[in-house]
Formats: sequence, structure tokens, C-alpha cells
Amino acid sequence: MSSQPQKYPESVYDFTVKDAKGNDVSLSIYKGKVVLIVNVASKCGMTNSNYTELNDLYRKYKDQGLEVLAFPCNQFGDEEPGNNEEIADFVCTRFKSEFSIFDKIEVNGEDASPLYKFLKTGKWGIFGDDIQWNFGKFLVNKHGQVVDRYYPTTSPLSIEYDIKKLLGTS
Repeated sequence: MSSQPQKYPESVYDFTVKDAKGNDVSLSIYKGKVVLIVNVASKCGMTNSNYTELNDLYRKYKDQGLEVLAFPCNQFGDEEPGNNEEIADFVCTRFKSEFSIFDKIEVNGEDASPLYKFLKTGKWGIFGDDIQWNFGKFLVNKHGQVVDRYYPTTSPLSIEYDIKKLLGTS
């Protein structure tokens, strides 16, 4: 019996992920949008500034086609220990976030999410492909291709120009 060759993903649209409630979400629903994908944590020293700025960007550009996708991750300093319900409650209550929160995942190592394995396939910086800490950011164009990667210490507002350029509003 022969098996079909496995198709290598060509864009983020080829992935289905779980949302914070455990539902399957095909990322193809974001076709034609600019997407900022971020690994997040609730107890990180960068939590307040990142969530505040991610909210600012999302509110400012969501009607022009920006989506922010937050993927909780507990691989760095045990800074995202809660379950999905606790994480979503924290983000929506404390920060009034309206962007999408997904299932808690791993971003590095053998058990890394297939989406993150794809995101990291580019040639990125001095640390190779690994995500360095909470709040690493990937900017994805309207065709589902990663166009840039930003270190955890990069302020979300500092990439506003790049977002505007991809949205065609700069």
C-alpha cells in the first residue's frame, strides 16, 4: 500500500490550530489580512507593555486588516502557568484584549507547535531559529508569508510602520 507524500506547508494558511476553548481554527480564515503572531505569557516582566501595545495596534488597524494572534507559552521561566481559561480570562479582563487567544503551546524543541516550526524556518538573527523568550513576534503578509521576525524586547509599537506598509496605509 502506498502512502501520499506529505505536503510541506507553503504559508501560515496551511495550518489549523486550537483556540483557547479547544476549537479547531484554520488559519486560512486570515487570508488577505496582515497577521502579527506572538508567543505570550501572563507573568513576564514584558507582559504589561506588550499587551498594552498589542491592544493599541489591534484597535487602530483591525478595520484595515490587521489580526493579532496570541499563543500562550510556558517554556520561559514558568511565566504562563495557567490553563487556557485562566489565560483568556486574564487577558480579556485585565487588558480588555479583543484579539484572538489560542491554545497554550510550545514554541521550541521537539514538541514545538507545527505552526512555530514553520514560522522559524527563516534565517533569523544570532540565536538561530529558537524563540528566545516570551513575546517573540512574527509579521505575516496578506499572502500568509512571514516577512519579519522581532525579538521579545521589540516594542509592538515600534513595528507599526512595517504593519502600515503591509496594510498599504503608509
